[in-house]
Amino acid sequence: MPEALIKQISLGVYVIGVSDGKLQNAFTAAWVMPVSFDPFLLAISINPGHFSYQLMQTGGICSVNVLAQDQYAIAKHFGSSGKDKMSGYKWQKGITGAPILAESLAYFDCQVSHYTEAGDHKIAVCKVLTAAKLNEGFPLIYNQTGDMDGSSHLYK
Repeated sequence: MPEALIKQISLGVYVIGVSDGKLQNAFTAAWVMPVSFDPFLLAISINPGHFSYQLMQTGGICSVNVLAQDQYAIAKHFGSSGKDKMSGYKWQKGITGAPILAESLAYFDCQVSHYTEAGDHKIAVCKVLTAAKLNEGFPLIYNQTGDMDGSSHLYK
């Protein structure tokens, strides 16, 4: 099965911050990639059943926060569901108003351009308005997370 080899594709691990102007949330994503240089666009795969998708749709903004190799615990934390999962972390606000994780390696502050269907997910194509490096380190790679996302049952 080709699905069993998905972790062989080099993917980073990110915390995506979303806000509708009133509420905010964050979730872990590995399916993020650049799709255009001009304008600079990123594509983010998101489950439309999640609360974060509702906030992203309503607010039309997000941040893509690059995690470091030693930030597995952060990836796992934001990959779970729960109330007030943003507390205990230091956040700053991007020019869009999206929450930016201060301890990430770098961030991209984005405005959602459009969505497209992608099986059981939606692809949010986002225009990067600003970006910055925040900390030193090496990015966490998806294949370094083991079965953190519980996807191994898909590979059998």
